[in-house]
Amino acid sequence: MIDAQDYAEFSRFLADCCGLVLGENRQYLVSSRLSRLLDEFAFAKVEDLLRALRRSADPTLKSRVIDAMTTNETSWFRDNYPFEILRQTVLPELLAKSRPIRIWSAACSSGQEPYSIAMVIAEWEATHPMKANVNILATDLSEGVLAQARSGLYDGLSIVRGLTPERRQRFFETVSNGHRIKPEIQQRVRFQKLNLMDSYAALGKFEIVFCRNVLIYFSADTKRRIFDGIARQMDSGGYLFVGASEAVGSYTDAFEILRTPQGSMLRRR
Repeated sequence: MIDAQDYAEFSRFLADCCGLVLGENRQYLVSSRLSRLLDEFAFAKVEDLLRALRRSADPTLKSRVIDAMTTNETSWFRDNYPFEILRQTVLPELLAKSRPIRIWSAACSSGQEPYSIAMVIAEWEATHPMKANVNILATDLSEGVLAQARSGLYDGLSIVRGLTPERRQRFFETVSNGHRIKPEIQQRVRFQKLNLMDSYAALGKFEIVFCRNVLIYFSADTKRRIFDGIARQMDSGGYLFVGASEAVGSYTDAFEILRTPQGSMLRRR
């Protein structure tokens, strides 16, 4: 078990490098998530790992630690209503303006969210005579989940979480080691490594941002910083989707709540 001093130091390391807040009495969580990494790098205990992190300028170990501690819980069309709002309300409004649309899927994990967005766009195109000029950027700070997302390959368990049989048949092909997203969907999404603690200025402007079910792991100050950063990357009238349990009003006044029959979203003031 990790002693109190090592746990406090490791908690500060995570908060400083990626904003994640462990809270109190989570020593067992840290021990379980780092156990495989300790064995791989031949560290006897977390104290040795912390010493190596302080000593080494090699970003590989730091990246592997973050990968181990990052929660990557996701599914296709998670909660469903944001994708219905996108299909029924947001896309028709923005595409009617005949301008390119940029969508950012922040903290995209292994790719289910941005690929779900791409499927919605493909379904919209199937019922309209014009091609949707939409670019999707998906970012995450974990190299491991980004590699999986770029591959577009998913196993039998993950493929059934949130996908209807019709969508599985239409948008995936069965291969020897699982199920692969078809090129028409995979090519719609560009993946890029990004730490939400860093600047977003180089990403450019977006009309739609998905930042869902990730901010619950951050401190109040970090949430304010992230919402402010997202707001700067959106012009007035842009749409933001957050998790169903994530309140924004306590951290920024840059957005107003819009309610639709399918659920709520946020609009840049």
